[in-house]
Amino acid sequence: MQTDLKISDGAVTRVQQLLSTKDNPDLMLRVFIQGGGCSGFQYGFEFDDAAAEDDISIEQKGIRVLVDMLSLQYLDGAEIDYKDDLLGSRFLVNNPNASTTCGCGSSFSI
Repeated sequence: MQTDLKISDGAVTRVQQLLSTKDNPDLMLRVFIQGGGCSGFQYGFEFDDAAAEDDISIEQKGIRVLVDMLSLQYLDGAEIDYKDDLLGSRFLVNNPNASTTCGCGSSFSI
């Protein structure tokens, strides 16, 4: 299955930096959606060394990003980005599917 999920150069660079500190060359960034947060849904990010059968894998500049099919329906057309500013260092999702987002950008509603 194809997806329109994009990974910014800043996010790719940060993932590469984080992976370089790990001893496991099989690690991939998993992006997922879970219930909760002040706006209803919440973005999640973690490293995983195994893809599930229903995962979509996106490869870009030497990194792999995994997204499960349930989360993909909320992330299609979005861009994963990385910011380092006054609010701190964090991955952000620029999501055109979200009708509202919280102030920090970590949760959203449809």
